[in-house]
Amino acid sequence: MSERVTTAMTALGRRVLSIFSACLDLWGIFLGTLVGLLRRGRPAGEIAYQMYVIGNKSVLFVAVTLGFIGMVMIYQSCLQVSRITGDLSQVGGEFAKLLTYDFAPTLTSLMLATRVGAGIAAEIGSMKVTEQIDALRMCGVRPIDYLIVPRFVAALVMTVVLSIWGAVFSFAAGALTAWSSFEVNPRVFFNLDAINYTHLTLGLIKAVTYGMAIPVISGFCGLRARGSSEGVGWATTAAVIGSSFAVIALDFIISAAAYITVGASL
Repeated sequence: MSERVTTAMTALGRRVLSIFSACLDLWGIFLGTLVGLLRRGRPAGEIAYQMYVIGNKSVLFVAVTLGFIGMVMIYQSCLQVSRITGDLSQVGGEFAKLLTYDFAPTLTSLMLATRVGAGIAAEIGSMKVTEQIDALRMCGVRPIDYLIVPRFVAALVMTVVLSIWGAVFSFAAGALTAWSSFEVNPRVFFNLDAINYTHLTLGLIKAVTYGMAIPVISGFCGLRARGSSEGVGWATTAAVIGSSFAVIALDFIISAAAYITVGASL
């Protein structure tokens, strides 16, 4: 019995140390990325290409996803409110506020975590298992500067842009649903008086934070790929799970901090 307990405790200790070591490596990659931003010689063409891959190729994906979510949310909200009070004049304004400071950046980033995060991890993981990253080091090129920094800058910018695009498309789809299903006047629905600068600032902070987390975590998973195609598959799966979890955890942390500091303005 004691041997089983000892074995279990040893395995648990190794697992804890492994997680702690991975967290240190992730933190090192994040710091290395920030330092890489300060170095000169970053290829502007690579950043523009990554902005195209991350942003332009995600426009339809984000629009369709957030559009359907907006339609479902407005339909359910109007349905429940009509059963209680029947006053649907505030549905549009409250939905716009919720989109601005939470739903738009969070849902957009979750979509990017699945599409962009998987792509980054697969590309870097493939280079890792084929020893291309070792070749970069032999040529005097920093892998973080060459691989992660351009994706970091592109994801940071395009997450903000796509969050705005997703909010607009979701709000428009919700307005169409409210008008067609519950005869809510679009002039009443498009009421933005409930939104203030606190909501805009909070939404921007979330979009920027998510845009920083996704490429760093995905690149970290890609750099830890081992073996062959199986290792690349593991890295891709870990990137999607890790990026999605990071978005949800950061959403909770930022929202809680905002509620504590400026709760009266939310």
